[in-house]
Amino acid sequence: MVRVLVTRPEPGASRTARRLETLGFQPVLLPLTATRAVPVEASIGADAVAVAVTSANAVRHAPKPLVASLAGLPCHAVGKRTAEACRAAGFLSVAEGPGDAEALADAIAGGLAGKAIVYLCGRVRLPTFERRLAAAGAHVQPIETYDTIGVDYGDAEVVAVLSGQPVEAALLYSAKAGAAVVGLMARPTLRYLFEKTQFLALSTRVGQPMEGIAGSRVRIASQPEEDALLALLSQPR
Repeated sequence: MVRVLVTRPEPGASRTARRLETLGFQPVLLPLTATRAVPVEASIGADAVAVAVTSANAVRHAPKPLVASLAGLPCHAVGKRTAEACRAAGFLSVAEGPGDAEALADAIAGGLAGKAIVYLCGRVRLPTFERRLAAAGAHVQPIETYDTIGVDYGDAEVVAVLSGQPVEAALLYSAKAGAAVVGLMARPTLRYLFEKTQFLALSTRVGQPMEGIAGSRVRIASQPEEDALLALLSQPR
């Protein structure tokens, strides 16, 4: 049975593990990042006409009173999983986007020129989404609800989690996790664990930290969503 390293944070890591088991793979969980809520001190402008969410974590960590104050506005979620999280949190009208933040910005920009939109987001994020909306004339109010931090493991801990056996495949969901794997590979006592690993990345940006290290062993999902990422496991190497 192929062992697949899952590097994403909880609760997503356990959800992915269940999917892998269903597909006939053996998941090995080593979350390399973690998310945590941050204090939110923001007043929502009365002119806000919509909400945008590009990460399920943004709504999962958002204070309930904040979500309640926004729940009646149209909510634009980046993709299926984020849309599900928004509905679960209490948003009444949720539109599911194309799965990519840039594509979401392009899809909604036309109707937001001159209007205000609340953007629930994390402290660690790319500026592209906000820039595209701003360029289209939208007024974006980012509200940071969570932060992403790295999780540090000692060599012995990593060896124990991996049972001292080389990793056959590793799923990478963020550039931060990719950089963390590069750091693990640089440790002399851990290098052998990753010498033949196939690194499967959610997007080109996510796989970038690995390219100079793993080269042809890095493969990119056709779409920035987990279904496309897991599909790589069944494709010829």
